[in-house]
Amino acid sequence: MTTPIIIDTDPGIDDIIAISAALNSDKLDVRLITSIGGNVGIEHTTKNALDIVNYFNKNVPVAQGVNKPLLNKLSTAEHVHGHNGIGNYIINTSQNLSTISDNAVNAMYNTIMQSEEPITLVPIGPLTNIALLLSLYPETKNNIKEIVLMGGAAVGGNATPVAEFNIYADPHAAHIVFNIDIPIVMCGLDVTRETMINFNDIKTIETMGDFGQMITKMLDVYNDVNSGEDHEHIIHDLCTIFYLLYPEIFITEQANVTVITEGHAAGCTLTEFSHEGRVKVCMHADNKQFRTKFIEFVSNIHRKVK
Repeated sequence: MTTPIIIDTDPGIDDIIAISAALNSDKLDVRLITSIGGNVGIEHTTKNALDIVNYFNKNVPVAQGVNKPLLNKLSTAEHVHGHNGIGNYIINTSQNLSTISDNAVNAMYNTIMQSEEPITLVPIGPLTNIALLLSLYPETKNNIKEIVLMGGAAVGGNATPVAEFNIYADPHAAHIVFNIDIPIVMCGLDVTRETMINFNDIKTIETMGDFGQMITKMLDVYNDVNSGEDHEHIIHDLCTIFYLLYPEIFITEQANVTVITEGHAAGCTLTEFSHEGRVKVCMHADNKQFRTKFIEFVSNIHRKVK
């Protein structure tokens, strides 16, 4: 039994890793990938999403989404991901599939409403497409199982002292999403900062064929590391996919989450823990198991394509 998912994404090096894991899992059925402006602009994020689908020769449709937040100006993160979003790397593909004619919101609507079983949404970028979907087509929530998102933090931020990048990029969209009556799993900085890979892990995957070398070269440029001698890379977005595949390695707490939309605290996910809370917040993860699973998935891809 597979879990049908839609990935909404702004690739992004860690997005590429997350998408790769999902596309190559026998437990997940990726029905659609939609792009959003975020880490870089929409032209790059859409191309990156298409390129990684083509790289694996997968028959997964890609739909282009919006390039700017609902109200604010677009903030990007080229300083973290490189000018094209994937460490200035060029993905070699044997196919030349293009985006489908539907825009991301309509494509999500059709995919959700035509599905015989509820769809899990996996947003790993700003939440603009998801907010538009739920605002324009509120009936879709009846066939959405849950939203497993990368974004937010109970404590601290990385875009500002109190705001994580994906939420900060479009706080008004995040406010809409967190107020919809759909189960939400928040994989925020609290947990992603515990899901790092280190120098030795990177040296290991570098030996794993073309895919391992591709990820290694992207990570060479990836400017999101914990300080220290181990040079640990934080693979934020992969947490969503690994949560779906290996929930046992995560510790969660229930909370009510309020998104601040204005002022110096814009983008802050104010998290009030409560047994009656509607949001499941991932607070901790077993780093050793995360790293083991990371190497396993790269190794599995290497075995399939070599």
